[in-house]
Amino acid sequence: MKKIYLISPNKLNKYFYNFLPRVLGTKKVKFLQLRCKKYSRKNLTKHIKKILPITQKYKVKLIINDDAYLASKFKRIGFHLGQKDLRKSEKKILLNKKKFFGITCHNSLSLAKKAVLLNSSYVAFGAFFPTQTKIVKYIAKKNIIKKAKKLNTKIVAIGGVTNKNYKDLLKCGANYVAVSSFVWKNKEFSPLQAIKLFK
Repeated sequence: MKKIYLISPNKLNKYFYNFLPRVLGTKKVKFLQLRCKKYSRKNLTKHIKKILPITQKYKVKLIINDDAYLASKFKRIGFHLGQKDLRKSEKKILLNKKKFFGITCHNSLSLAKKAVLLNSSYVAFGAFFPTQTKIVKYIAKKNIIKKAKKLNTKIVAIGGVTNKNYKDLLKCGANYVAVSSFVWKNKEFSPLQAIKLFK
């Protein structure tokens, strides 16, 4: 099952690097998004160069959060944009449509339609469940996934995804489920144990 869109913790420390190869080695992860809001481009670039060989080894697509410009500096890296970042980067996207990228569409089918018109590689809906990763402003219902299937694009379901609720999202038509806190901040399981719970 290579259906997991794994989102990194905010800090890329020794704990993260210790588990990353083992987590990707389970062959359950399709994408790895680096979501380090407080890192400078210089700092993030150092980590990208360190992580890229690992993701390439396990055939995982590396995605940078909120920074189309930084992603453009690397050949095999994609990017992900929220709606605020999309407004800032729309012209760059239109000039570089061949780049792999996704867009957050919250709980809105109209935003997803706009994303498809921009030639996005996937759309992300959520949050579907309560999450520790970020403050939730938008709640998405599962029926939006079914409606979005008509758009003929890949769908990522995000927000509070665990081993106990991910199957429902996949049954509704999500291509991938985004996971973060359940893997990196789980008080019961190590990241490797947590990822293995997704069958």
